[in-house]
Amino acid sequence: MLLELSIKNLAVVEQVNLVFHKGFHVLTGETGAGKSIIIDALSLIAGGRSSADLVRYGSEKAEIEALFQIEHSHPAWEVLAKQGFEPDAEEHLIIRREITSQGKSTSRINGQLVNLSSLKEVGDCLVNIHGQHEHQSLFKVEQHMKWLDLYGEKEIGPVKLRYQALYDEYVKTRKSLNELLETSKQALQMLDLYRFQSEEIAAAKLKSGEDESLAEERRKLANAEKLFQSAADAYDLLYSGNKGLDAIGKALHRLQDIAALDPAVLQPVVEQVQSAYYQLEDAAYQIRDYRDSIEFNPARLDEIEERLDIISGLRRKYGANIQDILDYLGKIQKELSVIENKDDLIRDLQEKEAKQKEQLRILAGELSNARQAVSDRLASAIMTELRDLHMERTQFRAQVAPDENRLSRDGWDQVEFLISANPGEPLRSLNKIASGGEISRVMLALKAIFARMDRIPVLVFDEVDTGVSGRAAQAIAEKLSALSGSCQVFSITHLPQVACMADAQYYIYKQTDGNRTYTMVEDLSDQGRVQELARMLGGVEVTDKTLQHAQEMLSMAAEKKSRI
Repeated sequence: MLLELSIKNLAVVEQVNLVFHKGFHVLTGETGAGKSIIIDALSLIAGGRSSADLVRYGSEKAEIEALFQIEHSHPAWEVLAKQGFEPDAEEHLIIRREITSQGKSTSRINGQLVNLSSLKEVGDCLVNIHGQHEHQSLFKVEQHMKWLDLYGEKEIGPVKLRYQALYDEYVKTRKSLNELLETSKQALQMLDLYRFQSEEIAAAKLKSGEDESLAEERRKLANAEKLFQSAADAYDLLYSGNKGLDAIGKALHRLQDIAALDPAVLQPVVEQVQSAYYQLEDAAYQIRDYRDSIEFNPARLDEIEERLDIISGLRRKYGANIQDILDYLGKIQKELSVIENKDDLIRDLQEKEAKQKEQLRILAGELSNARQAVSDRLASAIMTELRDLHMERTQFRAQVAPDENRLSRDGWDQVEFLISANPGEPLRSLNKIASGGEISRVMLALKAIFARMDRIPVLVFDEVDTGVSGRAAQAIAEKLSALSGSCQVFSITHLPQVACMADAQYYIYKQTDGNRTYTMVEDLSDQGRVQELARMLGGVEVTDKTLQHAQEMLSMAAEKKSRI
């Protein structure tokens, strides 16, 4: 549940700190007082889009922070774990959002920076906001299948996963086939060129890194005389008469003769000279062996020059280095194989496409049957909810209409919600016969059903009671109260029938100091609720009768909630 919400410099709110409770919360106040700002704040916490316009005029940034308490097994922790957070049963979840006056947004979860898509993924598990514009989603037929599939996830989900996996493979097959058919003429024109290029590269018998090793060998052969002479000179100097090793050897013998006379000083010197002698002797032998290995081979040098010239020519045409050339060879050999075996490939792909399509049709039929079975259950569940909302004579159907000539990623079904609000009238599309009040109640019925399934802890309704009054308003209030038994419910309302059923009521109002306007939020006490309900009942003037009526409504609401 949402425990606390802090809002600073958002629109006309300078600073508000709210503490929430379990159950059903209502936000009331005059039109234009700023009730929707609370909803905007929750939307931002849930990953909604921000704008510089939301920042209070004259402020550098807006800040919103929410404190949630969710159980260790809640799906939100699974989402957070994928993002690198470790669930902790003792830890609350803190989400913070900042929007600068330049429109830049920063989001943090438990102090760790996250991007907007990550925040939204978590927010979708925590907060579900139903605004007035969402009524229109009921008129969008494409949404109806999503709701039906969600309701029947256990039966529909496994079949749908198998169908969609096969459908994706089918789309790939069709794409490959179409590309092959479309490019076959152009490919034939490239056949001779590819063959020439393939033969030219293959004839060179290239090896990766060959050019580097050849260049190294060429450098040695081209400088063989200099290498030989310098190595010979170095060796001679090390072994020449009174210089080099001979002189060091004589010096070593002299030092060894006298070392015993002053061992503390001379013995370390003897060891140093002896070590130097052996190292120089070893270096001399290596120089001699290197000198003897130097090859004078003009013919081999010519061969290397010729080979490097061939490689250089291929590099100019096909790649910056030998590996690039070999990669290009692999690519055109693959293209050659496709072109030369085009007819066989087309035939194989056509056969594969036909088999996949037949399998898709079988799975589409299974998917359609699953939806047909679930649709009756969904319709029955919605009509049960609608009876609670004083639409007991309403008939509802989730119509599943297969179109076997149409295969999409969702199958071949067309799903549409149909309604008959009055006895004797045929079932028709929602957008053709449903009034605003009826649509509000149908949407509330859907939310009531799915709230028990998706485990979202915070459910927000922005004037879901628009277009209703009397008994229908009372029914909506009771439904919202019942719904708050499984999640925390918030609702903006102008109806006293709805407000009196709340477990907590917040009064939103504006005040001014002569220069600036401020939106304020007050967590109403019992007496404050009586005053606010009286205002909602009587308008500008609050009389003893309206106060008495408000108190009576709260008492009756308490009785109804105890029965619920």
